Amino acid sequence: MERETQFIGQSVAFQDAVERASQAATLDRPVLVIGERGTGKELIAERLHRLSARWDRPYVIMNCAAMPETLIESELFGHEAGAFTGATKTRAGRFEEADGGTLFLDELATMSMGAQERLLRAVEYGEVTRVGSSRPIRVDVRIVAATNEHLPALVDDNRFRADLLDRLSFEVITLPPLRAREGDIEVLATYFGQRMAAVLGWDEWPGFGPRALAAMEGHDWPGNVRELRNVIERAIYRWADPTRPVDALSFDPFASPWQPAVRKTQAKADAAPPAPAAPGDESAMATPAPPTGGAVSDLRAAVDAYERQILSDTMARCRFNQKVAAEALGLSYDQIRHALKKHGLNN
Repeated sequence: MERETQFIGQSVAFQDAVERASQAATLDRPVLVIGERGTGKELIAERLHRLSARWDRPYVIMNCAAMPETLIESELFGHEAGAFTGATKTRAGRFEEADGGTLFLDELATMSMGAQERLLRAVEYGEVTRVGSSRPIRVDVRIVAATNEHLPALVDDNRFRADLLDRLSFEVITLPPLRAREGDIEVLATYFGQRMAAVLGWDEWPGFGPRALAAMEGHDWPGNVRELRNVIERAIYRWADPTRPVDALSFDPFASPWQPAVRKTQAKADAAPPAPAAPGDESAMATPAPPTGGAVSDLRAAVDAYERQILSDTMARCRFNQKVAAEALGLSYDQIRHALKKHGLNN
């Protein structure tokens, strides 16, 4: 699919962030964009460029996390021929490429302290010096940077330069996570669903069923909009009947009854040993009292609910094929039919 550049959402929190970016775009000052992964930091950075007076000049993107520490300075500032092994010819850096325009530094917090020092000089004085050269080059670049880290905390830990943070934080735009964008989950899901249905050649968009909508609203969305898009597109791709509302979601693409088992040595290392009882602590050695009738009832209800959830999730993963689901759960065909009937899942 093509690069997604639209802003989809109606929540106040999201609209406020977009409006703040629109206002900051007109000022020729550095901007920091903060947000969890998948919240749309790249889109905000592009908006800051497109709505600025530099819109027709270069827009250069550099992912700081994708660059080894030994190469990041060369990428940012360029190098002269023979500056290091493999530097066979002179190369301009990202600052020179973005001259007159905008340089977007993604994953800013991953930059080494040495690179931060040179970046500070470039931002402060508008000059860069190629690796292997002593002659500074004047550049006119607007910096937009993004991170999912809390930079003031990194300053306190001596992992980020305070003076660089001061220089870059003229404006800070913090994007809300999807779980805080009230009403936007269904709006976004419908948008992505309609697009995916068109890609698959469906005659019309059937919408989502109540179970899928409830699952969307109940999910925490740690991957935010990017995760939502993947979940929706995967659900539609797997849905067998385009005439019925899509009503099964798979949040974990790795979930499978045949997935590789975790190594026992790793599992043992991850498991915390039980804390030893303190000397003379008789409560730690006491035998628990037998449950009352109410407790037994609560336990049975919890077990039934857990069993129902396992059946529901497995049926969804197996595309509601009872035979495949029975094999995945180690049950006979009659057993799974009985279990589905017991929990009202055989409709």
